[in-house]
Amino acid sequence: MGAEQVRVLVVIPALNEDATVGSVVHAVRAVAPTAGVLVVDDHSNDATRAEALAAGATVVRLPFSMGVGGAMRTGYSYALRSGYDVVVQVDGDGQHDPAHIPELVARLGTHDIVIGARFAGRDPYAVGVARRFAMATLARVLSGLLGSRLTDVTSGYRALGPQAIRVFAQHYPAEYLGDTLEALIIARRCGLTVTQLPVRMTVREHGRPSQGVLGSILYLCRAMAAIGLGLVRRWPCSSVISETA
Repeated sequence: MGAEQVRVLVVIPALNEDATVGSVVHAVRAVAPTAGVLVVDDHSNDATRAEALAAGATVVRLPFSMGVGGAMRTGYSYALRSGYDVVVQVDGDGQHDPAHIPELVARLGTHDIVIGARFAGRDPYAVGVARRFAMATLARVLSGLLGSRLTDVTSGYRALGPQAIRVFAQHYPAEYLGDTLEALIIARRCGLTVTQLPVRMTVREHGRPSQGVLGSILYLCRAMAAIGLGLVRRWPCSSVISETA
């Protein structure tokens, strides 16, 4: 799937990211000048909306905070209504390098979802030992379930094709880690294919990620619960995907 042949929408979920969202929008527009750019403002209490508008993005402001999952479902619904063929998720905190957008879109020619993966050989990404163990464990579990070797299943840097957009516009989990892990389970159960592309990422410029052994154990337990929830929930995928045929 070539970038010039499809309509691409870059969706940027953002909560209190006024320090970075403007530069992210500018970077996206520099590498993907023909793509639409939608910032979903998750009811920020800072100048996120104003900074995104000033940078040239379309902005949808949620009436209350819904988390990344709720913000992305809004983005997928917008893409479906507006006739976009591809959605690329880019975080508003500056962690994701927009330079990889063309590569991610190009890989959609053979897959429904392409994950921009850390730990896949392009650039080292520093995390603690305990955290890396938890993430590696999750990657092994999801790789087995999806039948595709994945190294970074919690990455939110993703490109999705038409069938995935249609599924996630209707069925996208908003719970903690649902937007990354459970979404991949939904993809598996709906027959969508998933692969990854090595990308560079930077450590987020602000915020406080989980650290330490205890935090990593809790993170792993919650992540496994999210995977289990995705496996037992009912997802009426066949009717959704058949509409794209």
